[in-house]
Amino acid sequence: MYIFTEQELRQHISLNHEALSVVEDGFSSLAEKKAVMPPIMRVDVHDHNGEVDVKTAYIKGKDKFAIKVSSGFFNNYQLGLPSGSGLMMLVSATTGVPEALLLDNGYLTDVRTAAAGAIASKYMAKEDIHTVSVIGCGSQARYQVKALQLVRNFKRVIVYGRSPDRVAAYVKEMTEELGVEVQAAESAKEAVIQSDLVITTTPASEPVIKAEWLHPGLHITAMGSDAEHKQEIEADVLAKADVLVCDTVAQCERLGELHHALSQGVISETRSITEIGELTSRKVAGRQNDEQITVCDLTGTGVQDTAIALFAFQEMVNRGLGLKIENKKPALKN
Repeated sequence: MYIFTEQELRQHISLNHEALSVVEDGFSSLAEKKAVMPPIMRVDVHDHNGEVDVKTAYIKGKDKFAIKVSSGFFNNYQLGLPSGSGLMMLVSATTGVPEALLLDNGYLTDVRTAAAGAIASKYMAKEDIHTVSVIGCGSQARYQVKALQLVRNFKRVIVYGRSPDRVAAYVKEMTEELGVEVQAAESAKEAVIQSDLVITTTPASEPVIKAEWLHPGLHITAMGSDAEHKQEIEADVLAKADVLVCDTVAQCERLGELHHALSQGVISETRSITEIGELTSRKVAGRQNDEQITVCDLTGTGVQDTAIALFAFQEMVNRGLGLKIENKKPALKN
C-alpha cells in the first residue's frame, strides 16, 4: 500500500498539457465503450450546506481503478476553508486489493475538473477569443481559467460573484497569475454579454445565466450543476444552443443542466446531444463555425478520477515518493 500526501501531490502533479491528455483519453475510453462507470452515490448534508459524492470507473486494460470520495461544503469559506475536499483510493483491477491512498484533499478533483473544462473549450470555443467571463470566485473559478490558458489565448477575464470581498481577492490574485486584465462585473448579465466564453462555477440552485443574454459565437461551460437541485443556466439556454455537449448524457439527464431542460420540456429526448468523449475520440465534430452558440454540461465523471489518479500514482512512484506499507500475507487456513 502506497500513501501519498496532499503536499507531495501538489508539488509534483500540475495542471498541464499532460494532465489534459490523460483526462481526454479517459473521456475517449467512455465513447469507445472501454470503461465501466456506475452511477454516482451522493450523501446530502443539508444542515451544513454540504454533500459527499462517491465516484469510480474501471478503464479496460488498466491494472488499477480509482474510488473517490469527494465533498463540497459550500459554507466553508465562512470558516476560511475551501469548499472541496476528499481523497482517492486505487484498487487492483486484478485482485481487488487496495494498492494506494491519495490523500489529495480534493486537489486531484480540482485538476481533473479544470482539465475537463479546458477540453470542452478546445473542441467547442472559437479559436480566437478575447474575453472570458467566470461566474463564481471559488477554487474552480481559478482552476478553470488557468486550464483554459492551455488551449486558448485570451486578453481579458471578467468575474462576477456575490461577495465583493471574494471578487476583489479573485481579481488581485488572478491578475498576477494569468498575466491578463481581470475585472469585476456588476452583474452576471454584464459579464456574459461582453464575453466570447463563459464558465459557470457555482453551486447555484436558481439560474444565474439567462437565455436572452446569448449571442452568436458564445461558448458556455457549466460545471457547477452536479445534483438534482442545482441549476446555473436557464433551461432555454440549452434549447437555443446550436451544439449541446455533456460529459455523459445519462448522468446529465439525472443531475445536470440537461436534467432541468428535459423536465421543463424545453428540449425533447430526441434532441441531438453529443458526449465529450465523442469529441475527443473524433467521432463527432464540435463547433462548426464562429457564429454557433455552444454549451457544455459537466457533472464530473468517475472516469476522470481514475485517469488522473493513475497518472498521479505513476508520477509519484517514478519519483520514489510516498509512504510504502508492506502488508504480510495472512496464512491460509486448512
